[in-house]
Amino acid sequence: MRGIITVIGKDKVGILANVSGICAEYGVNVVEVTQSILQDMFCMIMLIDIEKATVSFTEFAEKAKKMGEENSLSVHVMHEDIFNSMHRI
Repeated sequence: MRGIITVIGKDKVGILANVSGICAEYGVNVVEVTQSILQDMFCMIMLIDIEKATVSFTEFAEKAKKMGEENSLSVHVMHEDIFNSMHRI
């Protein structure tokens, strides 16, 4: 099972480390990453594999969101199927 993490916030050192760190902490594998800096805003999308996660998908999403809030970032985790459905034309 896969998911998508989106991260948006003011660019600063350590954003990628923080997000990948929480993934590693809960056994979530980062499959693919794309990121960009738009003026002073950091934008990132991660494709993750949650098959071997040590917590439920919902719990991981809540922990990632909380980590984001603590770092002044908008962090959202959603199941890949929902992401794909939302972005179909």
